[in-house]
Amino acid sequence: MADAAYLTTMSRAFDPLIRPVFDEAIRSLGLPRGSRGLDVGCGIGLQAMMLGEAVGSKGRITGLDLSAGSLECAKALVRDAGLTGRVTFREGDAAALPFDDGIFDWAWSADCVGYATAIDPVGAVREMARVVRPGGWVILFSWSSERLLPGFPELEARLGATTAGLAPFARGLPPERHYLRALGWLRDVGLREPAVRTFVRDVHAPLGSDIRQALVGLFEMRWPDVEAELAPEDRALFRRLCDPASAEFIVDHPDYAAWFTCTMFSASTAGG
Repeated sequence: MADAAYLTTMSRAFDPLIRPVFDEAIRSLGLPRGSRGLDVGCGIGLQAMMLGEAVGSKGRITGLDLSAGSLECAKALVRDAGLTGRVTFREGDAAALPFDDGIFDWAWSADCVGYATAIDPVGAVREMARVVRPGGWVILFSWSSERLLPGFPELEARLGATTAGLAPFARGLPPERHYLRALGWLRDVGLREPAVRTFVRDVHAPLGSDIRQALVGLFEMRWPDVEAELAPEDRALFRRLCDPASAEFIVDHPDYAAWFTCTMFSASTAGG
């Protein structure tokens, strides 16, 4: 439960920064009111609840995750939001979804299928397609790029080449496993009408306290344990710019401006 509690804290802190991106992406899908959807890798359920709002009171969302602790947090959040019954959860593996064929109208996965490198993306997409009815939709959504250190492009480039900075990717994986090659995953399982859309979120000074705190969390999540991979001079600069206790913390600069992107892939199942 310690890991789940940490995830809850970090997810809630990050939510003010990322929520507008999810709002725009979910609105763009035009999910039918009353539809049945699956959220694969739902974590603590923040997006499952947003999807539940999108499909209305007669819609039903099932969130699936491997972490029992995260699901307990998710259930509590759903109760607090008054969405019990509309949004439910089940423990399970994206590689072997515990559902019958064709029981959902659509399946969504954010920062899980295609992001978690331990999961075979083609196999997971095949499972998502299996549980979606003919003519339904499979949707993948994930972080895809960022520019968070204005004025320090060399340091940011080197951070991007660290093990953490490469995510959603990992050294040694073939190019077709990169998230931005997801069109191939959709094609490989026979999905139709593929579509790609990238969503941009930008922030700039002066920052509210909630966005500042979200950026603190983002730095921690984006570049954890990177110092061992940096040269000494880069390590010192990283500490000066990216430590919120530093007098030079870049987020507090009066000229601070930054952006990040998330990219969504979608395609329809055959038939319908």
